[in-house]
Amino acid sequence: MTFEKVRPQKVSAIAAEQIVDAIQRGDYPVSSKLPSEFELAEQMGVSRPSIREALSALQATSIIESRPGSGNYVLRKPSSSEECDTVQLIESETGCLEVMEARGVLEPPIAALVAEKATNDNLVRLKELIAEMRVHAAQDDFDLYFEADKKFHIALADASGNALVKSALSPLLDTMDHRVYREFTRHYYLKNVDDLQHVVDLHDEILDAIEANDEKTAFAKTVEHWDRMREIWEA
Repeated sequence: MTFEKVRPQKVSAIAAEQIVDAIQRGDYPVSSKLPSEFELAEQMGVSRPSIREALSALQATSIIESRPGSGNYVLRKPSSSEECDTVQLIESETGCLEVMEARGVLEPPIAALVAEKATNDNLVRLKELIAEMRVHAAQDDFDLYFEADKKFHIALADASGNALVKSALSPLLDTMDHRVYREFTRHYYLKNVDDLQHVVDLHDEILDAIEANDEKTAFAKTVEHWDRMREIWEA
């Protein structure tokens, strides 16, 4: 008796598997352009966010590359083992939507708490990190910007002065190191200098509210940050 391969549970993993299969068959040779997100979603009968997550995994494994304003292009023909690696990558990491939902629920009240409790040392550290983010944004250096962004959110949790808040948020912030989420952020949310600088400005507004002990505005600006990302995800 033989067993059939268990299908992955995530729709995005199944979509990624189909795209890899098409590349392996030669339907899309190296250097060729893949169908648009809309076309892929229509053909597979799935949502565009699922396609974006699949494409982000293929970008993370260097099977395709995204060219701004042009589309997605095949970089190389993957082996069968690499197809499994791509599917496993999606299955092993937290989904992008789950990350956005969780951070959108947890971080606004933390920002409000920090507006109530932050010390001068906390404020100095947060200002230093925003200045670092702004330098990297102006240079269009996504990787260094993203690292500074993570440090900012860690510092924000530290500024709450609550060990339970810090320990609860720590695993959530670690999802910023997940390869699929990182590539989604790179190619959709922070795809150019203008996007990077806009998000730095939003972080600056959060910090202004914290410095003014304005809990409501700190909460609202953090909500705005995650609402904007959700809108891009769902567009």
